[in-house]
Amino acid sequence: MATYTKKGNKPKSKVEKEQDIAAGSTTAEVFNTLDETASKTEAFVERNQKYIFIIIGIVAVVVMGYLGYNEFIAKPKQVNAMNDMHQAQKYFNEAVNGTAKDSLYTLSLNGGEGKFGMLDIINEYSGTPAANLANYYAGTAYLRLKDYKNAIKHLGDFKSDDEILGPLAKGNIGDAFAQLNQKEDALDYYEQAAEMRTNDYTAPMYYYKAGIVALDLGKADKALEYFNKIKDEFPNSSEAATIEVFIGKAQVLANK
Repeated sequence: MATYTKKGNKPKSKVEKEQDIAAGSTTAEVFNTLDETASKTEAFVERNQKYIFIIIGIVAVVVMGYLGYNEFIAKPKQVNAMNDMHQAQKYFNEAVNGTAKDSLYTLSLNGGEGKFGMLDIINEYSGTPAANLANYYAGTAYLRLKDYKNAIKHLGDFKSDDEILGPLAKGNIGDAFAQLNQKEDALDYYEQAAEMRTNDYTAPMYYYKAGIVALDLGKADKALEYFNKIKDEFPNSSEAATIEVFIGKAQVLANK
């Protein structure tokens, strides 16, 4: 009786059988390796679980502590600081816009009517954004009161990426050094202030001041660079209205 062999199911050759055995051996080897690795991992965890749990616990405590500090300490502290700074800000604004400036700036610094001044905010709320801002107010108040060393100290402690306040703080330090006749330092801070932000208010103002001080220091080429920058890059600024005069002066001195 004839035997029918289904197409596609012909008996495997010796080579194919050997290949199947090899593939099976490789697969078995892979699984054995995985098993060994898993066993080693389990053994490691079992031996060191005490330390692992300690590390996990420490990380959890740090994270929870950070979140708790921000929520229950830092935020309320900042709110209290801003509330306590309100009167000092009011004195400062009145000094800027009104008369009796010196006495108002002094009140802004030291406080009045039983309220904190900027110096109190700096001391009582150290590390808060309010204390940082108080350094700006205090430094500017000292500058207006002609206490230039304290102005430099507090403005130097102020840190900001703000478009206007950042450059103003640097520029005010430059003003303080200029008043102390430390012109090289003044020029350095005017340059920093001018280059911090590109806007039509602070940039041309401090390029102009940098140019004036550079002329005074005999650095006519540098002054000419700053004056031309105002002319070319900030033509709508108030400094640009008369900048041609200063360009001409710098050109004359640069060619001597």
